[in-house]
Amino acid sequence: MASEAAEGTTLEVLRRLESGPRGLTDTEAASRLAAFGENTLPDRRTPSWPRRCARALRDPFTAVLLCLGLVSAAVASWGTAVVILALVAVSCVLRASGEHRADRSLAALRELVAGTATVLRRTDSAEQPDPREVPVAELVPGDVLRLGPGDLVPADVRLLRARGLMVQQGVLSGESAPVAKRAADDDAPDESRLCFQGSTIASGSATAVVTATGAATRFAAAHRVPDAPRQGGAFDRSVHGISWVLIRFMLLTPPLVLMANATLRDRGLETLPFAVAVAVGLTPEMLPVIVTTCLARGAALLARAHAVIVKRLPALHDLGAVDVLCVDKTGTLTQDRPVVERALDPAGRDDPEVLRWAAVGAWWTLQLAELPAPDALDEALLEAAGPVGEEYDGVDAVPFDPLRRTSTAVVRGGLGQHTVVLTGAAEAVLERCATAPGEHERLLALAAREADAGLRVLAVATAGRPAGARTADARGMTFRGLVTFRDALAPTAAEALRALADRGVTVKVLTGDHPATAARACRDLGLDPGEVRTAAHVADGPGDSTVVARCTPEDKARVVTALRAAGHTVGFLGDGVNDVAALRAADVGIAPRSAVGVARESADVVLADKDLTAIGHAITAGRHASGNIASYLRVTLSSNLGNVVAMLAAGLLLPFLPMLPAQVLAQNLCFDAAQLAFAHDRPGAAALRGPSVLRPRAFLRFALGFGMLNALADLATFAVLALTLNGPDAVNDEAVFHSAWFTENLLTQAAVMLLLRTGRRDAAGRAPGPVGLAAAGLAAVGLLLPPSPLGAALGMTALPAAYHLLPAVVLGLYALALAAARTRHRRRQP
Repeated sequence: MASEAAEGTTLEVLRRLESGPRGLTDTEAASRLAAFGENTLPDRRTPSWPRRCARALRDPFTAVLLCLGLVSAAVASWGTAVVILALVAVSCVLRASGEHRADRSLAALRELVAGTATVLRRTDSAEQPDPREVPVAELVPGDVLRLGPGDLVPADVRLLRARGLMVQQGVLSGESAPVAKRAADDDAPDESRLCFQGSTIASGSATAVVTATGAATRFAAAHRVPDAPRQGGAFDRSVHGISWVLIRFMLLTPPLVLMANATLRDRGLETLPFAVAVAVGLTPEMLPVIVTTCLARGAALLARAHAVIVKRLPALHDLGAVDVLCVDKTGTLTQDRPVVERALDPAGRDDPEVLRWAAVGAWWTLQLAELPAPDALDEALLEAAGPVGEEYDGVDAVPFDPLRRTSTAVVRGGLGQHTVVLTGAAEAVLERCATAPGEHERLLALAAREADAGLRVLAVATAGRPAGARTADARGMTFRGLVTFRDALAPTAAEALRALADRGVTVKVLTGDHPATAARACRDLGLDPGEVRTAAHVADGPGDSTVVARCTPEDKARVVTALRAAGHTVGFLGDGVNDVAALRAADVGIAPRSAVGVARESADVVLADKDLTAIGHAITAGRHASGNIASYLRVTLSSNLGNVVAMLAAGLLLPFLPMLPAQVLAQNLCFDAAQLAFAHDRPGAAALRGPSVLRPRAFLRFALGFGMLNALADLATFAVLALTLNGPDAVNDEAVFHSAWFTENLLTQAAVMLLLRTGRRDAAGRAPGPVGLAAAGLAAVGLLLPPSPLGAALGMTALPAAYHLLPAVVLGLYALALAAARTRHRRRQP
């Protein structure tokens, strides 16, 4: 609606809006306010806290925790049940608080709009319009506004009149420099006659008619999430996949155990506690604790060492999984200021005299013209040229005008003479210069070549005039040459880009700037821009392109969504309202502390500064945490699966239960407690070289392969027990069998912890790491618990001395087979 209302000539727009240069009457404004609603962002009905918490229970990961709590309660393990149900409650509260923060971000977005606006209104159609201040919320389509320097544009408007109007609209478009706007009905693009809500008037003044308000403005559209519903981040998707597989196994195991025992051993409901204990043994109870501890430690270290705040803990894992990082150019790869690249004479050779004359003009323009803020190009000229200009006496200055596209300074020369210094766009300056035939076209081609190389071009001309002569429209000037500018590079950007490439992270630059400008910045930083594409040509994603230029807020979100749909884990760094949609569409949104409030609220990670180096540290921390979580999952899933398979087989082969339910839960408790050490481990360098993604299928294949190896070791232990205890009659000694298998299980689990971890090997002479100490403690418990009073309370007894020899041989062979299988598995990894 907004774009349709703003199309056409000024007269056509006014007719379509049923308005005129004198604005609306009070009656018309009131009628339209009732029809269109207030000029505010759409407000959503926010659910209550109980409803948010109840909705969180539908999350598969929370469902796993809830099932574990109910299972623990079913076997009367009340302590475990209370702890797990408490984790469910904490998970629900954290999820609800995250939704509450997202709702608050909408309120922050409204605060960016000005409180009042100057509008032309009339009591009735016969009276003259009266400029008055009205609340922005009461603006309606057809209202005529007056805008001046520093004003925030309160709605989408079409210009009726404009004088020297420069608008800073980077918050919406991403452009780093103010944009010239004009009201004339000519062949200029429609965008040059439009100003959008949220933009700021940098200089000049204007009268404009409102074309769109409220939800119909571009400002309101900038924070919307793309039409495609956002799925969870990489961490959520991975955990959901593993959780649902575990749920299916948990629900399937008890019935299988009950049916098998009833059919083959004529045992019925008395095996129910054992079946439930087996289901508990299959599930990694410590997963939420390990995940929370790993992520919380990583987040705390980031905050303390690098001032990086992780607002949503799973976002730290998502950072570790990021393989594509989308960034803007300005403030990330470059600083928000230009620097002089070269000064060229008309022949294209370096000429410092061209820079000197340009700096003289800049000096006296800054001294004599009343500018709302210093011009960035003038400051760059003076910084490059040093102390110049003061040797002249300034006479007059006309600042840059977007219509003329030039600025003029007049300084006193010789006796009765003035020197006019003209700077500006090459086309505008050359029009006022005296050039030989063909020279005009050659100089324009020279300027175009520099512009195509991604440089901003400033043309310089001078002329001598008698004192008192008209100088504003001087003609026949002498063309001095060109000064070219590039964006100042961010000091740490080049090194940070190399570090990200070493970590397997591809950087995509999404910018509102000109394609050549963005490509030049990338080349200067050593980043190959490849084929630079504009947003209009990336409907299916950027492909192999490094730079996507001329991006609107919707384009950025669309590119991020396309990258995620292609299977990438995407991080997005942004700091403006124009970045909000992309921040929400990404797996992990990143914003600097200096970002606008709504962008900061929408982000998952907040940086102290807009610095790629800090993102590199955050990605490393995420991979550390993810590596430890992956170690835990590999160890616990393979070990638990092997134990469950062995328990099911033993339950069918033995005349008694292979382990009592209390013994199963005690074994799980010891193993889980030992695995807390993974939260404090440090993965090896291999875990940091590429994105760390918890892939459910890969983990389940790993668990199946190594779990079967573990089950074979358990079944071999059964045979050893029969042989060591002098024949099949000894197998009827339930206490000895339970104690022996309890010890064997904890010893194999200790070996699995050491051999399947991703942590680095401890160097000779150094103290063992936390995982090594935990494995040693687990082995000690396996050996010392059965003969202890606590072991007797659990139904275990001291083992005969003959037991320890042959099982030790089995364990040694198992460790060798496990190490060989691990080496083969690592070689097969890409």
